Amino acid sequence: MIALLLALPVHGLWRLFGRRSPWPPRFLGLVGRIVGARRRIVGTPLRHDVVFVANHLSWIDILLLSGATGTAFIAKAELRGVPLVGWLCTLNATIFVSRADRMAVTAQIAQLRDTLARDWPVTLFPEGTTGDGVTLLPFKAALLAALDPPPPGVRVQPVRIDYGPATHELAWVGDEPGQHHAARVLKRRGSFVATLHFAEPFAPADHGNRKAIATEARRRIEAL
Repeated sequence: MIALLLALPVHGLWRLFGRRSPWPPRFLGLVGRIVGARRRIVGTPLRHDVVFVANHLSWIDILLLSGATGTAFIAKAELRGVPLVGWLCTLNATIFVSRADRMAVTAQIAQLRDTLARDWPVTLFPEGTTGDGVTLLPFKAALLAALDPPPPGVRVQPVRIDYGPATHELAWVGDEPGQHHAARVLKRRGSFVATLHFAEPFAPADHGNRKAIATEARRRIEAL
């Protein structure tokens, strides 16, 4: 909470002068350290014109990726209504999607393309849920339609997230309530190394439609 109170006024000053604030990702990166994550980066993350496609273990992934790259995220619409958390998400240009509302997909794709047009990196978790860190779940390709055809110059960079030996303790799987998982993470003693493996990026236009893009991204994550 102290970190939030310190970061908000500085963030507000940047927004007052019409500049894109670097403080939300810095704050999220700091929270990652507070919960014990010691980030290790393998590979070179792109900084502009990129859609990161990553496996998903828990909400800690957001802290790690944002702190490392400044990325915005695509999150489920229900998160917008969570007290404080939903508001914080809006500060980091989060795109909220409702997977149950198929009629809204077109608008969500347009919002994703608009975020990319503002030169903001965006991260997709195409598994659509969190996994156990051992098995890579099938990828849902609907929002990758934003890359068919892709905006000029935009590339896809697959990312494998790995918590190492702490994975079985920290992965958020099954029907565990979010508050319970957060409490479990905060009670855990000591730190852990969280590795972000950034694969070689690729041009989505070289792989055809959204399903082919998802297949190629998944193949590269599996290879890591």
